[in-house]
Amino acid sequence: MSQQDPTSIDLTSSDFSFGEMSVDDIAAIAAIEAGISDPTHPIQGETAPIPSIPPLPIAPIPFPTPIPIPKRPVSGRYRGTLGSFQLELRVDVDRTRPMKRLSGDFFQISGGTTTYFGSFIVDAPTITVTASQVVIKGLGSFSFAAGSPVVQVTIARKVIFQPQAPATVQFFTNGGVAGATYTCVFESIYFRSLRLETDRVSDVVTPAFSSYNTGSLPSGGPARNLSVVSSYAEAGIEMIPTAGNNVINIDEAGAGAKWSNSELHASMQKHFTLWQDLPQWAVWQVVAQLHDNGPGLYGIMFDQQGKQRQGCAVFHQGIGGETAEKLRLQLYTYVHELGHSFNLLHSWQKSLATPPGTNRPLALSWMNYPFNYPAPGGEATYWSQFAFQFDNEEVIHLRHAFRNNIIVGGNNFTVGSGLGQEVMADPIRDESGLTFRISTNQKSFALGEPVVLQLMLGTTTAGGRRVHTWLHPNYGLVKIVIRKPSGAVVVYEPLIDHLVGQQESTIARDDVIPESAYIGYGKDGLYFDLPGNYQVRAVYGAMDGSQVFSDILTIRVRYPVTPIEEELAALFMGDEQGTLFYLLGSDDESLQSGNDAFEEVLAKYPKQPMANYVRMVQGINASREFKTITDDRENRLIVRPPNLNESAKLLTAVADSNILDPVSAQMSLSCLAEVQAKIGDEDAVNKTLSKISAMEVKTMRYADKK
Repeated sequence: MSQQDPTSIDLTSSDFSFGEMSVDDIAAIAAIEAGISDPTHPIQGETAPIPSIPPLPIAPIPFPTPIPIPKRPVSGRYRGTLGSFQLELRVDVDRTRPMKRLSGDFFQISGGTTTYFGSFIVDAPTITVTASQVVIKGLGSFSFAAGSPVVQVTIARKVIFQPQAPATVQFFTNGGVAGATYTCVFESIYFRSLRLETDRVSDVVTPAFSSYNTGSLPSGGPARNLSVVSSYAEAGIEMIPTAGNNVINIDEAGAGAKWSNSELHASMQKHFTLWQDLPQWAVWQVVAQLHDNGPGLYGIMFDQQGKQRQGCAVFHQGIGGETAEKLRLQLYTYVHELGHSFNLLHSWQKSLATPPGTNRPLALSWMNYPFNYPAPGGEATYWSQFAFQFDNEEVIHLRHAFRNNIIVGGNNFTVGSGLGQEVMADPIRDESGLTFRISTNQKSFALGEPVVLQLMLGTTTAGGRRVHTWLHPNYGLVKIVIRKPSGAVVVYEPLIDHLVGQQESTIARDDVIPESAYIGYGKDGLYFDLPGNYQVRAVYGAMDGSQVFSDILTIRVRYPVTPIEEELAALFMGDEQGTLFYLLGSDDESLQSGNDAFEEVLAKYPKQPMANYVRMVQGINASREFKTITDDRENRLIVRPPNLNESAKLLTAVADSNILDPVSAQMSLSCLAEVQAKIGDEDAVNKTLSKISAMEVKTMRYADKK
């Protein structure tokens, strides 16, 4: 990579607001706030204002005062080239919701190729406004070591009848020595532009979302018609619908067809016409009817192998309809899921970003959960005050984040830096009335063995507590932190993010809500990839905003001792295998090497206990049809029917192994009973149901002991 500095002079060798604001408005507001009567004074910082000559006295003219001609705003996206470097500049000082910032991305041009070089942002520039120009200057934060980190942008002011003026971008050292100068022509009023491909499955019985009038129901902010495109436009992001939008025929899947995570994962790989295994400004959204998890799941942002955050899905079984409430929910769900594709975390989880942000559970933002809003009045309060906008910090991210931190297919959701204080600090007061416990079904795990965490929510309150029951980390209301043997700390991030609706229950003092979660693989790959001791902690986000912490659990991963253990570890440890465990099996061709490894386990080591994990995954996958969206056939949907006999054989062996934790065992037995019922084997169904009943009693006793 070139060691040149695009800021160097030597380059030739190779608050919610609505409506537009002018830069004069910004200068005047800042002057009033600072107690300055001269709006041409720098808004902040120490840069001196551009000198002005005192006006000479002018005799009155007995003619009507001419109407002033409005001047063009200067905010937007600019682009210019200097030597082998190209600069994309973003100026954000007027128009809608100005954030008073500069940012930019550098690209390096070499022959017919252009590569991304780095980014910068100026968070607190000085803004000087005169009648003829706007000067914005400040110290930038760069993603690389910049020799000239002070950025100054000068833009001539033009009236609305004139073309937009270019921006002159100058870089200076901290000592004031001039560096590179770029001339950037105006490109767009939008800070970023992205192509959006939206496909609809044919069984969606309600219309795909178009627009919603925010005045239809009580809300914050002015009434206006909002679509997904205009919602992002208000944040300064241009969504460009593509010609790839299609209706996907699902007739072959039969009545009541549902979508599993693994099917959506495979379809993302095959169908998204803009998909590439590289960062790009393009995203796929599919409108489906129903997910396997039922109508309580509104949407998911799923991550395929390779570059992530490229696709999401919404489910109309829970959000579909044409009433004002349903249209509002559709708008929220569509925008929320696409927000994850831009690497936006939930409002109450900002501290999990890198660098850590401040959790904002009371934010009236697209990225919050209405049903879990912790203010008095809960969901009703959220909707009555929600202005249908991102909060300011999210707008700053959308407009000015370093390119790889926002571009679709760029950096993953990132990790934390410490267990306890930095990531999940112990509360100094806990009056939540809730308990949250985690455990595993065994004391230690073989290297490569799937690590399944058991989670249990209870209460210490005699009168009981109202709680949501979304305990699985997939749903974003429980977070898990893992300290590895090396001391590195990571936040477990599920491979697929789920947007859920309200699902509540009242629990009494002796009640326990159980859940289990496979945490061995996620967005960051394999989490238990080395032998040694791991520490795990979880936190439950309660409905009133309380953060209920578990104790810290130690999990030991054993060193392989025998050649068989070493080979099994090698066969189990891989991205494809981890994805298959997470998805509970898949027919996706991109995961074929993982399925081949599992077949080798069953062929060579059928009697090894770890082989039963393979049987469980393959048995569950065989029990269901598998739908794949593709362009290879005219109807674009391929359906593989269930293999019931193979599924029954595999799941029966799993049931006899007693290797699974109680919750996973119940899931496996329930699936087996459904398969046996479809086959018509009533005796087998009754035996399996008896095992489930016994398992439920055992689980209750297990919970009591905990």
